[in-house]
Parts: sequence; C-alpha cells; structure tokens
Amino acid sequence: MNTKFIFVAGGVMSGIGKGVTIASTARILKDYGFKVTAVKIDPYLNVDAGTMNPTEHGEVFVTDDGLETDQDIGNYERFLDQDILRDNYMTTGSVYQAVINRERNLGYKGKCVEIIPHITNEVRDRLLKVAKKNKADFVLVEIGGTVGEYQNSTFLEAARIMKLEMPRQVLFMLVSYFPIPKMVGEMKTKPTQHAVRTMNSAGIQPDIIIARSSMPLDDVRKRKVSVFCNMDYRDIISAPDIEGSIYEIPVNFEKDNIGRRILKKFNLAPNQKNFRKWNNLVASIKSSKMPVKIGIVGKYFGTGDFILPDSYLSVIEAVKHASWSLGRKPEITWLDAESYEKSASWRTKAVEELKNCHGVIVPGGFGKRGIEGKIKAINYLRKNNIPFLGLCYGLQLATIEFARNVCGLPDAHTTEINPKTSNPVICTMAEQVEKIKEKNMGGSMRLGACDCRLHPESLSRKLYGTDKVSERHRHRYEVNNNFRKQLEAEGLLVAGVNPKQNLVEIIELPKHKFFVGTQFHPEFKSRPLSPHPLFKGFIQAAIR
Repeated sequence: MNTKFIFVAGGVMSGIGKGVTIASTARILKDYGFKVTAVKIDPYLNVDAGTMNPTEHGEVFVTDDGLETDQDIGNYERFLDQDILRDNYMTTGSVYQAVINRERNLGYKGKCVEIIPHITNEVRDRLLKVAKKNKADFVLVEIGGTVGEYQNSTFLEAARIMKLEMPRQVLFMLVSYFPIPKMVGEMKTKPTQHAVRTMNSAGIQPDIIIARSSMPLDDVRKRKVSVFCNMDYRDIISAPDIEGSIYEIPVNFEKDNIGRRILKKFNLAPNQKNFRKWNNLVASIKSSKMPVKIGIVGKYFGTGDFILPDSYLSVIEAVKHASWSLGRKPEITWLDAESYEKSASWRTKAVEELKNCHGVIVPGGFGKRGIEGKIKAINYLRKNNIPFLGLCYGLQLATIEFARNVCGLPDAHTTEINPKTSNPVICTMAEQVEKIKEKNMGGSMRLGACDCRLHPESLSRKLYGTDKVSERHRHRYEVNNNFRKQLEAEGLLVAGVNPKQNLVEIIELPKHKFFVGTQFHPEFKSRPLSPHPLFKGFIQAAIR
C-alpha cells in the first residue's frame, strides 16, 4: 500500500482548529491532484457521538450511511466536497467494543488481550481499511484532544507504531497555540516547546507545526521554535485568526507552502495544481457585502455567560454557502426559544427580534425545553409572511402550530412531549416504539440517507429541479398520517414523501413567501462549492 498517512495532534489547548487544519490541508492536497480522505478519532468511551450533549460537544453530524459523528466530519465533507462515511470515524468506545467482542468470540484464539498490541492494531487496521476502501493517496487523521492527555495516548501510540512499520508513509503535524498575554505584549513560544517535548516523550517528533495565534507568526519566532523543537523553520506554518471565513485557511496555508512541504517530505511531485475553484470561492465570499439577516431559534447555544453556536454548525455553514452564492453577507441572530415562552419577553423582545429578521430557521432538537417558544415564533412567522425554514423538529413543531391554530385542534402535540394528547399530530415511528420502551437509544434512530419523492407542484420540486432526492435523517418521531387529510384540507401541502414508508418528509404553505419544513437535515449536504437548493431558496426569499 502506497497511501500516505498524516496524523494531526493538538498542543497547549483544545478548540484551536485541528479539524479545520485537516480539512484545509486535505483540500490543498486534493487541488494538487491527489485522492484524499480524512478520519476523526475521538478519545471518548461513547461508541458514537449520538448520545453526547450538543451544548458541551457541539453538533452531531450524520453521515450518508447513518453514523452519528463528531462535527469535524462535516468540515471534512464541506472542504473536500465529497462524502465521508462511517469507517472514517472512531472513538475509544467503538475500538474497545470491537476488540472485546472479538475476544468474546475467540477471535484471538486464547491469547491474553492487551491494549498493546491489540487495541493499537485495531486502530491501525481501521485506518488501513479506510485507505483501501477510498483508494486514497492521502489519509489525514485527527487525534482528538491534546498531547499529554491520558485519553488519547493509545491513539498516539498506534500512530507511532505505524510510523515504525511504514517509515516513509507517515508524517506528524502538531496544531499548537501561541498565546500573546496582554500584560506581556509578546507572542510566547514556550507552551509549544513544552507540547513538542510531551509529544517527543510519546516517541513522536512533529514534522510540521501549525502555529495558531491571533496574529501571524513572525520570522523571529519561527526560527526560535525551529531551534528548540528540532525542526526546519520552513515547516512551521503560520495560522493566524481569520476575520472572514474558515474557507480562507487553505489560501493562508499555501502562503507558507504547506502543500509543497508535505509533498517534499514524501518525495512526491504534484499531479496538478488547480486552486481556481477554491480561490473563486474565497473571492466571492470577500465580495459579498450586502447583508441578509437570518434568525435561528434554538436552545443549545447558552452555557453560562457564553454563546457556543457549534450545536448548529452545519446550519450556520449552509446559511453562509447559500448567502455567498447569491452575493450576500449573512448576519445571524441567535433567538432564545426559552425566553419566548415568557409572556412579558414575548411582547417586547421576541416580536422585535422576529420582525427584524429577513428569514428565520427553527433547527432540530429534542425534548420539552423551549418548544412552546418555538411554536410561538412559528405562529408569528406564518401570520406575518416572514420566510421560515424548519429542520426536523422544526417541521414537527410547524405541523403542531398549524394543527392548533388553523385546524382547530388546540391540544395537538407530539407524543414525545405529551404521550396522552388526544390529537397526536406527531407520533412515534412504528419501528421506534420498542426501542424507546427498552431504552435502546444509542444509534437506534432513523439515521442516514433516505429517498424523498417530491410533489410535482411544490416549491421544493422547483428548487431541487428533480422529482426524487436523497437526504439524511436523524429522528424517532414523524407526522401522523391519520391527520394528513385534515392538515391538507386546511392548506398544508405535503411536498415530499418517503416512497418506501409513506412518511411525510417536507411540508409547505403554498401561499406563503417561503414556509418549508423538512423531516430530514438538508444542512448536512450543503457545501461551499455547491450550496443546498432549499437553503438557497430560503435565502432568495429572505432577500426579496
């Protein structure tokens, strides 16, 4: 196997952009003419990301083949403009589960099963499988967390062993933070020096350092790091904060010749060099000046005194993709659904916020908290003809609002919240009843790509330009078909249906400027080079 493996680890602190570093580097190598894929390793005992709290861990991104993964997989897809499937994601839990299951089935033929070599071999074998399955020239592997943590030490050890076994096919990158303390006024290199020494103690020497900071790394610091970290100063890549969008990062990286430095280390020459598409994208982003104001009604972004919008990362990016393609600069406002439930707040804050938006999105979610606030918002948007896009739970709550206030069913609800409602317009999917009863919750929802047949007279059919599409799902509840005739009689258009299970996939209000709800998550398939048609239609309506 001639595949080259690039392992990316973090230094000093988390959250400084390992995922975007991998995505950007992968994009550069792709534009040099190579076949590239990317892998995320999460050091959690969770088997997948589906049971993690989105406020703490960020968005759960669903692959086409139905795995609930970390949000970085979404970044890989968006930058590479290609699908990343379940084999490209692993956690400590999934690796240990596979090894223990094999041991229980006598797969190790009586051997004493240990972390080394059996866990590390499982990691290696999974990476080799990804390389073979994707016929990849390069596999970029993100090891979650930072060097020196106990949780990811097994994965660093697996990478070290792979370097030992395949010395000309493995390279290490360290994404490290260079702070500029306000009281000092100088960029400090010492934390990164310590991170490199910690990496050295694991038997690994970084080949490239990505220098994250609020400012570009100057030549003096590059040469200092070069001396103390035993590296060529040309292999220290400056990665300052970006004022515009993350899609400028590949352009910034190439200013320091990261692509050619990587190819040189592997003794490879570019197959081509074609950055035209990406450079055009960055140029269009920078030239988009006229604002379009989009509100997102959510509940997963507040943590103490801070707002962390990562819970809705794909939604944010899909709004950006569509806006930029139409020459507009998106201005996103976070609308707190819980505060909308308070009558005093509704009369003052909520109405003012909603009427100042050009369009509003109600994204996915679970549970009771904040849903009456979301229903109030949807009611206002429907009555005041403000463009609305509902995603998953957003479709379900829009159906409830319509049933209550148009169909005359004041107690209409979802059985997720009120199992005893006399008008369960949203009900548990038949296949989910036993799973919920048995508390079989992990990885058991309706997940991944499913077909949707579009109504010939629907707006969705016009926007997609076809009568059948495939979209990604993540839900347990659905529109109750027993209420469909009543809903349709009052003007709700069922614009999309799953042909296999006869499930409602899209709803619309034809007389509204834009009122569309989807049971699926179109945001998962939006990419900067190919914005999703439903988001594009929504932004067009918002602009109008």
